[in-house]
Amino acid sequence: MMDDDLRPDPDALLAALPAPRGKLKLFFGAAPGVGKTYAMLAEAQEKRAAGLDVVVGWVDTHGRAETEALLAGLELLPRKQISYRGKKVAEFDLDAVLARRPALVVVDELPHSNAPGSRHPKRWQDVDELLAAGIDVYSAMNVQHLDSLNDVVSGVTGVAVAETVPDHVFDRASEVRLVDLPPDDLLLRLAAGKVYLPEVAERAAGHFFRKGNLIALRELALRRLADRVDGQMRAQREVQSRAPVWATSLGVLLVLGQGDEDSAVRQAARLARALSAPWHAVWVDRGHASAAARSRALSALAQAEEQGAHTLVLAGPVPASLIADYARRHNLSLLALSQRGNRPRGFWRASLQQQLAQRAPELNCLILAAGERTPVAAAGWRWPRAEAGGWWQSTLACLALTAAMLPLRGVLDAANLVMLYLLLVLLAAVRYGRTPAAWAAVLSVALFDFFFVAPHWSFAVSDIQYLITFAVMLTVGLVAGQLVASQRQSAAQAGRREAHTRYLYEMARELGSALMPEQVGEITGRFLQASLNAQISLWLPDAEEQLAALPDTPLAVDAALVRWSFDHQQAAGQGTYTLPDAPQLYLPLQAPMRTRGVLVVAVPDALALADPDNRRLCEAVAALAAQTLERLHYIEVAQQTLLSMESERLRHSLLAALSHDLRTPLTALSGNAETLLLALQRGGRAEQEQAALLVAQSQRITRLVTNLLEMARLQAGGITLHQDWLPADEVIGSAIAALGSVLDAHPLQLDIDPACPMLYGDAILLERLLVNLLENAAKYSPPGSPIRVSAAAEDGRILLRVADRGPGLPPGDPARLFDAFSRGERESAISGVGLGLAICRTIADVHGARLSAANRHDGGACFTLSLPQLPPPALDFDPENLP
Repeated sequence: MMDDDLRPDPDALLAALPAPRGKLKLFFGAAPGVGKTYAMLAEAQEKRAAGLDVVVGWVDTHGRAETEALLAGLELLPRKQISYRGKKVAEFDLDAVLARRPALVVVDELPHSNAPGSRHPKRWQDVDELLAAGIDVYSAMNVQHLDSLNDVVSGVTGVAVAETVPDHVFDRASEVRLVDLPPDDLLLRLAAGKVYLPEVAERAAGHFFRKGNLIALRELALRRLADRVDGQMRAQREVQSRAPVWATSLGVLLVLGQGDEDSAVRQAARLARALSAPWHAVWVDRGHASAAARSRALSALAQAEEQGAHTLVLAGPVPASLIADYARRHNLSLLALSQRGNRPRGFWRASLQQQLAQRAPELNCLILAAGERTPVAAAGWRWPRAEAGGWWQSTLACLALTAAMLPLRGVLDAANLVMLYLLLVLLAAVRYGRTPAAWAAVLSVALFDFFFVAPHWSFAVSDIQYLITFAVMLTVGLVAGQLVASQRQSAAQAGRREAHTRYLYEMARELGSALMPEQVGEITGRFLQASLNAQISLWLPDAEEQLAALPDTPLAVDAALVRWSFDHQQAAGQGTYTLPDAPQLYLPLQAPMRTRGVLVVAVPDALALADPDNRRLCEAVAALAAQTLERLHYIEVAQQTLLSMESERLRHSLLAALSHDLRTPLTALSGNAETLLLALQRGGRAEQEQAALLVAQSQRITRLVTNLLEMARLQAGGITLHQDWLPADEVIGSAIAALGSVLDAHPLQLDIDPACPMLYGDAILLERLLVNLLENAAKYSPPGSPIRVSAAAEDGRILLRVADRGPGLPPGDPARLFDAFSRGERESAISGVGLGLAICRTIADVHGARLSAANRHDGGACFTLSLPQLPPPALDFDPENLP
């Protein structure tokens, strides 16, 4: 029997498996001071006492003696010092925890904002990276730190909390433990100085820690935790039942308004979560929004996307039609409108809700409560820079038209003159936009009154009917200019989207003919340059997974951030939550099978990537590049496979032909050498030693040729098993006898278990397998070293082992030794072509057995044949009652 040390180490096998994602346990409370940190450290002490590797990455005890006492015995990692504004700021050291790799780490204050220069802006992002590395985390937070409840808490307490955590972090936590304390008990702790210092506690008792506030916060925490438990229960019931119990097509569509985007996003997120419904957020760009308003809307869309919404920018002059079409297309039956966004645009126009009720009566509309409008400092009126030239040109055009029509005064009717002015307003709207068109309409009315309405050269009006003409002229000019400018903006937006689609189509067509990664980089860079005026850098991994940029896509980038994006398969840099201050966007090239590299995009306009359309364009380009790189990879793999198959076929055909031609002369040579040896031995001649060497070498060459023929036959599929029940000792004995004098220099140690069951297999093939194993052991073992052969039954299988005291297996994967023409050392004084072990593995495969190799702990190598143990056949006679 062989030692158990020859078996693979179970710990090593488990260590080779990919680490699962770590588990996050949150200690959740309604307010500071309820005992979250105390409960967290108490449970950490219990885990340490149970033998778990526990470290403390960050804990603030706030001077509480009972909490500090729980740190005794726990390993505290040092904090990282970051320079910020000339001062040293202590922060959580993420890299130290990743290097230490404990089973559990305690990271308090989950909503904390890290100092500038840290890897992530928020501590919850540090925790997410720890979870991705397979490390369990204990952390704590209060209900006011949930992003969707932030404005509710500030409305109740009057205190705005700046540090928040996205709700998906809370929802995806493996476990949430509510640490609760009645308001009266919490106020007693506050008065006793167990929450804050006395001077701070007195001020907090009159503001945040009022009893009514604590009751409301406690209810919010309980309700939020109940929502989480209810969601888990629904998911479990959906898994267990054949049909969902709460089947519904309800979906929420948030229409962003004006100035209250943050509040609307939070309310819609809470509503969607309460209804367990998908939700979308859209903003209607009618073309006249200022840069500040557009920036706020895009920021709100990004916030909604972080909360789990699908976002889109709609462009067009009629918001109600766009919204109704979007809701019907995505099957969203509940529309959430803000109060400000639902206000009528004028006394002659209905509100957005009324317009939607007319166009889509089947949709339900919900008016959200108005949040606090963010005050904007008055910066004074400024001339619109984008349309400054249009103002002056519209003015000059009105004056020129007036000068041209003055000779026609009295010739043309006033109505014709009005039509010419209206035509000028339309041209100004088409050429310069709505603001110059409105100015042209006002100026046209003034010029028409001054020059063409009696009394001339005066703004006085003799005929009261001209007032109606002025009003109609001004109204028609303003409305027409507004409509034309809106259509112009919509056409421009549609043109940009059509251009993006065309770019993607053309890029996909060109990538289809790309044959090298350099071509992929050149095509990708060219199309992003044409669409977004962007520069790129394409980073691809080599065989050792080391990333390097293609030479044709140079761009100064952060190699560490490229590595992080590749390893974590997440976007990083500009517009993301991982180092958002980086000047470029890092997109992993995620193909169906694996990540093929990283695409770095640098856009001159920092706000360009805030537009969802541009961000989706970059992601689509990255997806096309990833799929092309994967296609190129598998083309190369297929070519190498075909070449390898053809080489193997030619090699085996050649070896088979040579083996057949060599077998006949070798048989004659071996027979004549044996005859010569016998004759020399009878005559006592001194040449008998040379004759014995000739016999041994001829037998060795014969076995080599036999192996070549056997491998050619096995490769051709010509294997016909003649299986029978065989005693293990007979198979081993026949193999030893077949080797003859090859084993004379090595003492044999046979260890055959008397209880070893019979083998079921082909006697000739199993003998060939053992002959090759024994010859291999004799070839690589020094003379005089023993060779051990054993047979026994273990765990339902029959194990045949051949062990030697040679140099052992070479470094690397032992399985490669069983490949055809593979040897432990490429240049060796020991003869052979590397077919013996390959034949052994093929014979084992056709028997449904496993052949493995391993080094012995006390030196040498051991080869193990594991055969299935089959039940012996039933005997049709009783051997104890034979006549």
